[in-house]
Amino acid sequence: MAELTYRDAVAAGIAQEMRRDDNVYFIGEDVAAAGGVFKTTGGLLETFGPRRVRDTPISEEAIVGAVMGAAMAGLRPVGEVMFSDFFATCWDIVANQVAKTRYMTNGQVTLPLVLRSANGGGLRFGAQHSQAVENWAMAIPGLKVVAPSTPADVKGLLAASIRDDDPVVFLEAKSLYATKGEVPDDEHVEPLGRAVVHGDGDDVVLIALASMVPKALEAAQRLRVEHDIGCRVVDLRSLVPLDMSTILEAVGATGRVFTVEENPRLCGWGAEISSIVAEEAFYDLDGPIVRITTPHVPLPAAETLEDEAIPSVERIVDTVVKEQ
Repeated sequence: MAELTYRDAVAAGIAQEMRRDDNVYFIGEDVAAAGGVFKTTGGLLETFGPRRVRDTPISEEAIVGAVMGAAMAGLRPVGEVMFSDFFATCWDIVANQVAKTRYMTNGQVTLPLVLRSANGGGLRFGAQHSQAVENWAMAIPGLKVVAPSTPADVKGLLAASIRDDDPVVFLEAKSLYATKGEVPDDEHVEPLGRAVVHGDGDDVVLIALASMVPKALEAAQRLRVEHDIGCRVVDLRSLVPLDMSTILEAVGATGRVFTVEENPRLCGWGAEISSIVAEEAFYDLDGPIVRITTPHVPLPAAETLEDEAIPSVERIVDTVVKEQ
């Protein structure tokens, strides 16, 4: 095991798959010579050369169009969209072409591609560079949506995404890039669509994704120590496929459900999970499902206002204590 940062695990995951398969190549804005604007892809150009690691013009449409064509031709491309907000500029290609081609060709054409992007707030980049857009991608049939919370999962889930025969939107929490964790040195692949449960408390389940997972874990610790409330935390890891079996098992064990979401409240992923839980596990519930979210507003750049908008450990703790 090596201790890597979340950002270094990105390069480790791509490098693992490029060594394994010559059909994997990587393109994006400033990803080669500069090592990425968030320094997530350092060393790839030096290791694999300019044929397989390429800088592109500043055009998300060109990046997504190029990886789509490459995937149709039999390669396994990885394309970086620098900020997830910029999916808005190429969403027609993602939603109407990438997501639908395998279905519309009756499986004759597969699109084994990955679209990586830095997602979410926490770094004071303002409303146009801080959005959590996982609910955008989740709403489009034909896309898989992955969002890791730890360096080990970055490497393992990115590897699985590159090997998958369907297009994957891989969302990296930019606020976690500097965090560290142990990552396997050898080949590491984590299955898509399998959530991870932390803790075995029987009072409350906190369902979280990506940057909200460390906050949920810290809140669970405080709830146990300060309020004698036993929590288990479900790290979803992916939204499509969605591991409802693990979620429903946690609901049955606790009876109280709280989602912790960075995305704006309206139509966030927690609404879908709440709907399924209400349909399939209503009689396991001991109280209403509670969603802890960012409000439905453009995310402010001011430090205090951004911290107020995005769910915090304090807000998670206060909400659970109030609802118990």
